[in-house]
This record gives sequence, C-alpha cells and structure tokens, in this order.
Amino acid sequence: MNTTEILILIVGVLAVLGVVALLISKSRRRDSLPWEDREKIAAPDEAPETEPDTAGAPEEIPSAEEPAPAEPAVPSVDIPESVPSRLQRLRARLARAGGLGQALLSILSRGDLSAADWEEIEETLLMADVGLDATTELLENLRTEVKVQGADADVRAILRAELIKLVNPDMDRSLNLEPGVGEDGEKYPASILMVGVNGTGKTTTTGKLARLLVAEDKTVLLGAADTFRAAAADQLATWGERVGVDVVRSDREGADPASVAFETVKVGRETGIDVVIVDTAGRLQNKSGLMDELGKIKRVMERSVPIREVLLVLDATTGQNGMRQAEVFAEVAGITGIVLTKLDGTAKGGIVISVQRELGVPVKFVGLGEGADDFAPFDVEGFVDSLLA
Repeated sequence: MNTTEILILIVGVLAVLGVVALLISKSRRRDSLPWEDREKIAAPDEAPETEPDTAGAPEEIPSAEEPAPAEPAVPSVDIPESVPSRLQRLRARLARAGGLGQALLSILSRGDLSAADWEEIEETLLMADVGLDATTELLENLRTEVKVQGADADVRAILRAELIKLVNPDMDRSLNLEPGVGEDGEKYPASILMVGVNGTGKTTTTGKLARLLVAEDKTVLLGAADTFRAAAADQLATWGERVGVDVVRSDREGADPASVAFETVKVGRETGIDVVIVDTAGRLQNKSGLMDELGKIKRVMERSVPIREVLLVLDATTGQNGMRQAEVFAEVAGITGIVLTKLDGTAKGGIVISVQRELGVPVKFVGLGEGADDFAPFDVEGFVDSLLA
C-alpha cells in the first residue's frame, strides 16, 4: 500500500468517527430533555397532541359565518289590471280616436239637412262597415226623429239612442264560466275554444283573456293547440309565465292539435282548474280541411267537458271580409261570442253592429292596443258614448 492510499484510508476513518461522535452527542442531549420535548425532536413535522400555548399571542378575531347559498330566483309575476280600470282607460282611448260618431255628428249638426247631407250620412255608415240593412234602418229612424223634434232636436241624443239600439244592449255578453259536473259530483273546468284566421291576433288575445280572468281571481290553464307554429306555443308560454299560468303543449311540431286540446282538458280536470282556454291554429275560412280539423278539436274536447264558449277573434279593420270569416266559423264551430281586435281604428267600428246582426252572436270583448291589459269586456253604452265623445 502506498502513501496516497494510506492517507485516503485515514481520512475516511476520521469522517466515520466524526459522524458517530455527532450522533452520540445528539442522543445524550435528547435523553436529558423532558419527554414531551423528546417527542418534538423525534417527529418535528407532526403537530403536537396538546393545545398550543397561546399566552401572549394576539386574540384571534373569529371570521364571519359564510353566507347561506342563495335560493334560486323566483320569476316575478305580473298583477293584471282590474276590469273597471281597463274599461275606463279603453273608453278614453276610443274617444280620442274619433271616427264614426264624430263624422255623423258633424253632418247632423248642420241644421236643416238636405238630400246630399243624408247621402253623406249613408256613405259614412257604409264606409264604417255598419252594413246595408243596419244603415237603412238607422237612416229611417234618424229622419223620423229629426223631423219630429224639429229645430230643437238634440241630434247627439237622437244618434246615441239609435246607435245603442243597433248595437243591441239586450244581448248577453257575459262569459259563461259555469263548471261542468260529472256523475260522481266532480267539477270540471269551464272550457273555452279560441278560433280565427291568421293575423287577427288570436294567440295574443288568448293570453290577454287569461290575464283578465286571473284579474278576476280565476285559475286558468292554457292549451297550445296551434302545433304548426312553434312560435305560437312559445308566445303562449310567455303570456302564461307573466301571470303564473301553466301551458300544455306538444314537444313535437306538427303534432295532432286535437290530442293537445284533449290533454289540456285532462290536466285541467286533474288539477281542479277553473277555466281551460285552448288556442288553435289560424285557419282560412275557404280551406275545408283546416275547418274540418277545427270541428275535430271541438268534438274531442267535448268528450271530457262541455265547451262553454267558442270565441271568434276578428280584426275590426278587415271590414266585410271579417264578416265572411265569421259566417264560416259560425257554421263549423258554433261560435258563441266575438272578440274584436284593433277597434281603436273606429272608422271601422260599424262592424260591431253588422257582425252581430248577421250572426245573432254578441261581441263580448274588444282590444284597443298592444298593451298586455288593452283588453276588456265590451260595453254597449261605453262604446257608443266613446264614439260620440
């Protein structure tokens, strides 16, 4: 063994002896400590089982409790306007529109009326869609009264009385909401079927009618039987959500509308709803297939509950075309009442008179705007007074 190897061996032995001496020293210090301090040295990374000494430490401020998870937001529900308030507002709007009544008053107020004046009155009535028979009757009565009362005639009072007579205040304009009663005494909801052609605002009118009934503390269920337009069902659902009314609809576009109507009536019976309103697809009066389908919807509904009302929605501005629609729907569906939309165009307000005379069916509701509550029961005297305001 040479000198270098001897030196390396000596250095190695000294290093080992140094490590052993260090371990012996640590062991002796540990044995001289209390037992709990020995545990800290043996396991320095472990937390002590005893509570830490907090003497002299700053007091810890307790953290605030975590807030409870927020409950899901409940969608707000509209409170529909009351019926008396609607009537007052709609009369004011109708009065501002002017139209038929003001045109007639301006002519009658000229004093000694000439043949040309009477022809102008006749033309005004016909242009307002009063209808030929009603126009002839009104002209004869006006001539007689003006002649009898002479120069002191109150033309406004005469015209008011004759218009009220033509609009016919004796017709029952109430909505029949009498519940059906089964053999077991179970009460069935009153059932309403909404019909009309495209573009008259039928689905919107269905939603507005639901709002009005909710304002009268009725529970309502809507049926979206217009399965050919997904937008119609969505629109109806929106109306329902705003006043807390459920909607029965099909998940499949083009589904059988009669089945949707039947399901709506079924759900209404099971849940004890007061009124079920079924909206149907807009139909052209000259399409026999669509009209036959409407008859099917009505028959299917009547298997479960009696249909109390079949309401025809007409656009008041369509004039005599609206009359032809009314006649066909009356034959197919047996309408019980009419809803006139867009009646604020009072130059065509005469359709109230003509459609009632032709069908013997009353106008029960009117719409005078696009607002959610621009819809109210039809009031004869209020309508005539608004025309003459």
